[in-house]
Amino acid sequence: MKCVHATVVYTGKSVRRDAYLQFDGRLITGIAQSPRGELVGEFPVVTPAMIDPHSHIGMHRAGEPSAEGEANDRLDSIMAMPDALDSVQMDDGAFQDAVEMGVLYSCVVPGSGNIIGGHAAVIRNYAADSSSALVARAGIKAAFGYNPKSTTDWKGTRPSTRMGAVALLRSRLDEVRQKINQRNAARGAKKREILFSAEENIHRDLLTGKTYLRAHVHKIDDIAALLRLADEFKLRVCVEHAMDVHRPDMFRELKKRNIAVVYGPVDSFAYKVELKHENWRNIRHLIASGINFGLMTDHPVVLARQLLMQTRWFLRAGLSRQQAIELVTRKNAGILGLTRVLGTLAKGKWASFVGWSGDPFDLTAYPSAVFGEGELLYADSSAS
Repeated sequence: MKCVHATVVYTGKSVRRDAYLQFDGRLITGIAQSPRGELVGEFPVVTPAMIDPHSHIGMHRAGEPSAEGEANDRLDSIMAMPDALDSVQMDDGAFQDAVEMGVLYSCVVPGSGNIIGGHAAVIRNYAADSSSALVARAGIKAAFGYNPKSTTDWKGTRPSTRMGAVALLRSRLDEVRQKINQRNAARGAKKREILFSAEENIHRDLLTGKTYLRAHVHKIDDIAALLRLADEFKLRVCVEHAMDVHRPDMFRELKKRNIAVVYGPVDSFAYKVELKHENWRNIRHLIASGINFGLMTDHPVVLARQLLMQTRWFLRAGLSRQQAIELVTRKNAGILGLTRVLGTLAKGKWASFVGWSGDPFDLTAYPSAVFGEGELLYADSSAS
């Protein structure tokens, strides 16, 4: 048994003071007012490890030319089979930078140049290789709006308009839906003769709700197109980005439908027309709607190590410090389906946490020590 002491402990759901976080091996055993076991650290503040729910870390790699980036495969516009994990290289220097700032987990997703890009993967940023990095799966990446229509010079069947992109996806989903209906109606040997390819099975999982669509989408009307498609095919969807939503109505609609938003990145340059309404003040509409939302970096658009820094805009829009910590820990874990093991400092969860040199929201504060699943991953050499 080991423990660390903190003047303030942000649990991811509440704030504890003058408390000891206890852990045994890789798991947390509780929070108490007195020490139990070996005291291995004392900090002004302890928080849960942070989780980046939408990233291309290890796919676009620090110190490598952009031409070597692997977030998008240009073979065709609808590619359900690719697995983001297969392009992750753990020697990307950005991983260590993220770990040193307490961002221990990332959901890596294919890029948004394709209508369907493939499988997302939640990974440990501190793993030795991509296989041991894998924590969980988190949906299939899709893209709406400008991006998929901007890739007409890539290979395969490519749309030049928004309606063309949606039409291609609708056609693919309809083909698989008809095959599902045929198999459901068939009996005996005829039923067994109707087989699904590996790619069709992925679309089948979307149509039956076994998995969900992680949809890159910024503009209000592009989200409306996504919702029409979701209604038509009874899809489970998550809205990724939503940075151009500058009126409250769409967030209210998503709230009514119980659709989560992975918001961000907040500190990026609005480099295309579909971001012309992007502004930090849009965050107020997001918060006021009561919607379930998390916060991404979209690394390398915003560096993974700057995940917590983005929460300053949410503080300005009215969140408390506790709510800001919760946003990049418990809320992100919940959207990714990880609350059984991550997101809060609760008994039975992984002992992945950060000991800070001071208030995390103070510009001069930094992680003094970072623990991942009970192991000390990083200790600042200047820490006492």
